[in-house]
Amino acid sequence: MQKFICDCDCGNVLFFGSSRCLRCLGNVGYDPQQRAMVKLRPDGPMKRCANGLKHGVCNWVVQTESKEILCMACQMNRIIPDLSSGRNLVLWGRMEMAKRRLIYTLLKLGITLPSKSSNPKNGLAFDIVSTLSNPSVTMGHLNGIITVNLEEADDTYRQFNRQQLGENSRTLLGHFRHESAHYLWQRHLSELSWDNPMRLAFRERFGDEWQDYSAALSKHYKNGAPTGWEQNYITAYAASHPWEDWAETWAHYLQIEDGLETCEGMGIDVKHLALPLVILPVEAGFLPTMLISTLEEEGAFLAWLQRWMCVSTVLNEISHSLGEPALYPFVINVRVAQKLRLAHYYAKVWGDPLAK
Repeated sequence: MQKFICDCDCGNVLFFGSSRCLRCLGNVGYDPQQRAMVKLRPDGPMKRCANGLKHGVCNWVVQTESKEILCMACQMNRIIPDLSSGRNLVLWGRMEMAKRRLIYTLLKLGITLPSKSSNPKNGLAFDIVSTLSNPSVTMGHLNGIITVNLEEADDTYRQFNRQQLGENSRTLLGHFRHESAHYLWQRHLSELSWDNPMRLAFRERFGDEWQDYSAALSKHYKNGAPTGWEQNYITAYAASHPWEDWAETWAHYLQIEDGLETCEGMGIDVKHLALPLVILPVEAGFLPTMLISTLEEEGAFLAWLQRWMCVSTVLNEISHSLGEPALYPFVINVRVAQKLRLAHYYAKVWGDPLAK
């Protein structure tokens, strides 16, 4: 996440969720078009999203002259919780913050995000539904619609699921990042011919995506991940099926992107941070042979990943010094790095206007 400064003479530091400057006491909001926090003034060019005005769950803005009352992120909501419950409102606010952070990162990468209503084929929509009101709801993605269980915004509920499923980490933002991978797979890769290099590269890195998905997940939940899964996958769940391997890898890629930007925005000199214990071999930066890659691109990716591995080591040591468990409980080996390399390649292609 980038660093934000108040859009006036006070120069106060703002954060992604800020709705008011604590120095000048002015109302502020995030403009996704400018990728900046803007001051909201009477008769100014920007107005707060209606979900922020009415419910206090959004700090994004829209143009004052626009007929739209919702920001681009809230326009993507197809179903929202029953807001007659105060608890639902609190949980929904947490959900919306995580969702906006996902959208921020995807837009930063240059990936366009049309709403489902404006683009029925390639658009994106969100259903945020509580299993308390609809027990049949399951989290997932289908045809551009991402469904998330509102109860996951309850810390106790989420941590219980984390322990039951044996996960190293389980977060709201992680859910959104994971499901965005399924959306992007369907939008950008599913309609490519079988011999398309980008499709072949996926199969080489992640495996045959046409394996029986239901059977694979049933096997995973019954038997767990295979012994030694750490040698090939970023999480145990990634070992269940190539689509889930891709989704877990993409979610991790977005986590690194956001994490490094946050460090740099906060003034941490990440580019010059180096620890000799996390040096990756050159093959970690290789793409599948059917894709074109230069030594410069491979080197840039390795430097990017090296910086993150150094930062994550520091974060873990700081966490341990506070008496807490590792903040970053993941291991990136060569095989995982090569999958992240392909995710990085896809991000560049999908974010390139000439490739759309």
